[in-house]
Amino acid sequence: MMDLMPSEENRTTTPTTERPPAATTAQRKGGGASPASPSAWTTRLVVAGIMLSALNLRPAITSAGALLEEIRDGLGMSGGVAGLLTSVPPLCFAVFGGMAPRLARRVGPAAVVCAGMAAISAGLLIRPYAGSTPAFLAASALALMGIAVGNVLMPVIVKRWFPDRVGSMTGLYSMALAFGTSSAAALTVPLTGALGGNWQPGLAAWAALAALAVLPWLPLLRDRGTAPAPAAHEPVGGSAPDGAQERPTTLRVTRSRTAWALAVFFGLQATAAYIAMGWMAQIFRDAGVSAGQAGVLLAVTMVMGVPLAFVIPRVASRLPHQGPIVLVLGACGLAGYAGLYLAPAAGAWAWAVLIGVSNCAFPLALTMVGMRARTGAGVAQLSAFAQSTGYLISIPGPLLVGVLYQGSGGWGLPIALMSALMVPQMAVGYLAGRDRTVEDEAAR
Repeated sequence: MMDLMPSEENRTTTPTTERPPAATTAQRKGGGASPASPSAWTTRLVVAGIMLSALNLRPAITSAGALLEEIRDGLGMSGGVAGLLTSVPPLCFAVFGGMAPRLARRVGPAAVVCAGMAAISAGLLIRPYAGSTPAFLAASALALMGIAVGNVLMPVIVKRWFPDRVGSMTGLYSMALAFGTSSAAALTVPLTGALGGNWQPGLAAWAALAALAVLPWLPLLRDRGTAPAPAAHEPVGGSAPDGAQERPTTLRVTRSRTAWALAVFFGLQATAAYIAMGWMAQIFRDAGVSAGQAGVLLAVTMVMGVPLAFVIPRVASRLPHQGPIVLVLGACGLAGYAGLYLAPAAGAWAWAVLIGVSNCAFPLALTMVGMRARTGAGVAQLSAFAQSTGYLISIPGPLLVGVLYQGSGGWGLPIALMSALMVPQMAVGYLAGRDRTVEDEAAR
């Protein structure tokens, strides 16, 4: 979703007194108007754009999960093809997310995010009426392309416009993202009923929210500043000393065991998250829970990320080793999966909460990315490596769940798979949480 999530508590390697004012640094780099002192009107536009964009970064996924049975019936999808549908998001994030920095350098991040929101709106409006499974997948990919660039560029925009409030602004848009995710899960089924009971207008209605997110970016289209990542010697959260020459260097992150552990951890937590978004409502419905209540249960799972996405990064950044948090979140996931297997309907609310807590490994992973590199350039390279590799790792999981469900006719094997994947997630997450930096490991 986001490239990195540094907080105000992250370590620095130069005293604060050596940093020049943000405005001076921006002007020296040729960035134009200082992002530290924009007009009040511009600041309000940026905040509105960030929050509205964050609200739209997941409804395309969870709204489809809430109506998956109706979509399958309407388009004649098999369980395997439905599994493919739940695997499309990480594939699009891995493929299209890598294009975002290059596009932002050419036309500016605001223009790219604006186009991304327009792509989300168009894709969500088209896909329910596409008429066939391939066309439905293609329209979904269009929406997911817009989400991918938003995932990558939101941290860039936060860093450019709010350099002294990166942690708090990141927490706010993380909460907005979680709120949008849970709202789509909870409201899609009632919205469908209010629009006549047909799944197509109920699914298309979310295009309006994405169209609204286009508006704040329109006055900012001329802003070309991309707030390039600090040079390799520059500490995270700071600026290079006056007169220092910026010479970015390439970090060979593939030589770092911590980088690989983070990438695998990111991939496995994304696997769990997309399985939950795509299949949890169906698991509850097959257990006898009504469609409306199943959507609310999925929303409960997603809404756990609203407060925890703000709390976990702050707690994690104060600890030298984040491994214990990884283990606690993993234990919650294992308990939730056990409950889904043994009593999916009887304890549905408890299992939804436990799995929701477990899925908060996402903000933890982003926080560890910010802590496992010493420099801004190192964080940027580590984030790109961990997210692109991680999303590729996550692609087969939701698809395999659909195949197992179709082949076995029940949820026993899929839940066993979900539980089995949690064990290596806990192991690699514990390794990634150790107090070390990828620069040191790559230099050995």
